[in-house]
Amino acid sequence: MGDTLLIAVYAFAGAAATGLAGAAVLRLIRRRSLTASLAVVAAVGVVAMLAGTLAVAWAMFLNTHDLTVVTTVVAMAAVVSVATALLLGRWVVARSRELAVAARSFGDGGSFAAPDGPTTAELQSLSRELAATSARLAESRERERALETSRRELVAWISHDLRTPLAGLRAMSEALEDGVAADPDRYLKQIRTEVERLNDMVGDLFELSRIHAGTLPLSYARISLYDLVGDALAGADPLAREHGVRLVGGRIEPVPVEVDGKEMSRVLGNLLVNAIRRTPADGTVAIAAERGTDGAVVLSVTDGCGGIPEEDLPRVFDTGWRGTHARTPPAGAGLGLAIVRGIVEAHQGRATVRNIPGGCRFEVVLPAAAS
Repeated sequence: MGDTLLIAVYAFAGAAATGLAGAAVLRLIRRRSLTASLAVVAAVGVVAMLAGTLAVAWAMFLNTHDLTVVTTVVAMAAVVSVATALLLGRWVVARSRELAVAARSFGDGGSFAAPDGPTTAELQSLSRELAATSARLAESRERERALETSRRELVAWISHDLRTPLAGLRAMSEALEDGVAADPDRYLKQIRTEVERLNDMVGDLFELSRIHAGTLPLSYARISLYDLVGDALAGADPLAREHGVRLVGGRIEPVPVEVDGKEMSRVLGNLLVNAIRRTPADGTVAIAAERGTDGAVVLSVTDGCGGIPEEDLPRVFDTGWRGTHARTPPAGAGLGLAIVRGIVEAHQGRATVRNIPGGCRFEVVLPAAAS
């Protein structure tokens, strides 16, 4: 038992010394290739065994023949181990380089495609993460392009919509100044109308900027849908009469919701104004409010606009979108529905639109108030 313990101690001491030396070498070459690190690890394992054997041989005074045999066997094992480690390292490094080349496509605006062929579990996991990151970057670039397109359209349309009333205001003010206005009172009334329109447009831009900045203040209060819809119908009734459109409020359930009354009234007002302006005379605009199947509250506005082209449906709530038939006043700058979506999403809800026979249906889904 004593000899066995002594052999173990000497073998451990020789192997430990080799392990410490190998750790020092790995620290020195930590910035070098993985191939070198694998070769050092393989060499340390074999050399540690050789060092332990030599330590035991020196302590136990093995004969020269036995020591030569053991040393030769360990040396051959070391050669094979180091060679195998070098080959494995070169293969892993080659796969890493292929992965690095594939990842460079991110900077060129392309998509990531993992290299073909087998690879280690770690590199395979990294490939999956890079592929997922590539998909997210592609979605981000697509959203950025869509936002940039919306910004260009918004600037173009706002410029057009501002230029028209400003030109009219200038002409009317010059006519009044020169005393050539046939009906000054009518001119003054028209000037006031144009100023109010410009003020509404600036207000919409300010509201939209707060929504995009995430600084829209909300003052939540418990409100009945019946009161909310009633106020919206009363506010839109004069415009409906002017356009010869019937307003219908059906299935208005007195379900309570916790919302900002002012902002939600703006949502319904924008939806009703949009529906009235795009519904022909003698048409009908209907608003409904009821509890959905999942407990949420559903507000809907149905119009008779004839429907929206399917390719335009995803863009209806985009900033600046007005459709192909709404590019002249008083259609607005295409901000109303963008404001609707922003306010609804700030209430943790969602706004959607779909075509129905003869028109389209806008829906606002809001969380129900806690009982």
